[in-house]
Amino acid sequence: MIRWLIFIVIIGIADFYAFQSLKTITKSNWWYAFYWLFTIGVLGNFVFQFYNFNRSNGFSPSNSFAVGMLITMVVPKLVLIVAMFGEDVFRIPQGIYSYFMQDSGGDGKITHFPARRKFISQIALGIAAIPFASVLYGIYKGKYNFKVLKYTLHFEDLPDAFNGYKLTQISDVHSGSFDNIEKVEYAIDLINEQESDVILFTGDLVNNKATEMGPYVDIFKKLKAKDGLYSVLGNHDYGDYVHWNSDTDKKQNLENLKTLQKDIGFDLLLNENRFIEKDGQRIALVGVENWGIGGFKQAGDLKKASSEVHKDDFKILLSHDPSHWDAEVVKDSYHYHLTLSGHTHGMQFGIEIPGWFKWSPVKWRYKRWAGIYEELDQYINVNRGFGYLAFPGRVGIWPEITVIELKKGKKEA
Repeated sequence: MIRWLIFIVIIGIADFYAFQSLKTITKSNWWYAFYWLFTIGVLGNFVFQFYNFNRSNGFSPSNSFAVGMLITMVVPKLVLIVAMFGEDVFRIPQGIYSYFMQDSGGDGKITHFPARRKFISQIALGIAAIPFASVLYGIYKGKYNFKVLKYTLHFEDLPDAFNGYKLTQISDVHSGSFDNIEKVEYAIDLINEQESDVILFTGDLVNNKATEMGPYVDIFKKLKAKDGLYSVLGNHDYGDYVHWNSDTDKKQNLENLKTLQKDIGFDLLLNENRFIEKDGQRIALVGVENWGIGGFKQAGDLKKASSEVHKDDFKILLSHDPSHWDAEVVKDSYHYHLTLSGHTHGMQFGIEIPGWFKWSPVKWRYKRWAGIYEELDQYINVNRGFGYLAFPGRVGIWPEITVIELKKGKKEA
């Protein structure tokens, strides 16, 4: 209830300023009618979809559309709040001053400064058009604007046979959100074009149910790598965010998902490990089930997953949630050279200038939220995600295919 009240207050303030801005630049009742019909329609659809979400089988494309329309409407209005409220901070004190200066020649009337108000409104609406257009682009094209991000990481104890070894990581497919098979097929072809030695998937194949993956199984079967495909589960793969008629149905869904991964060609690591051997040397792939802080499932068992791995082996860990790295992995005596995670999606919204600057509100929730991080001579890569969830788009944080090349030797300065 408190969250709803906060939501209503924010929407109310946003609409107050947005409508005031509209009134300063047009006197057309048609525009006023369109504004309120659009606003009420978007809000009504969002409330309806939210109600259905709480009573139905999880997040659907129609839920995503409702979220997308709400964000498209609200974000520009929040920009208007900043601009118009800032103008009021100056306008109101000036008006009060004019009112009380009547004995010194003032007329005792609060000054409204209509010309300045109109000018500020025009500027504010122009600025608000930028996030409006950005959100629309994110929904229309950004969600399939796949980027291949390449990194080279150096390790002094990398086995000689694996010098130059390439791996491709994908994460957070969320197949239940897709609405364009051709774009997904393009992304799979893009993965294969990297010609990596191994493909590693770090969880969240679906939003809720194994059946979501049905239309895309044959496309994902095209994934090829010389040393195979390996995967782990993410928090959404367990079906925890949807209503089930029985525990049996929920368990069966997870089994169906495991079978799907096998059909695609993934070797699913459930707190297990595998070795990749080359010229008499080896590296260990360690895969844990989901483990995350903040109320997420903690089924991962790092000790069990590494039970057959020697302490001196070169180790690559697949763990869906990057919070696991700080909580358990980075200080573990086994020294996991490289951890691959996803989960955050980079919030699907932010600003990035490659090699120089990156920012997203998700940084306030996750210490490691996108890209490569290093601590205690260990690395983690947090993939920004292949798909999308809730908001049906991406703005500034694009869907990612990660290619990492392992090199023998000291890291570059």
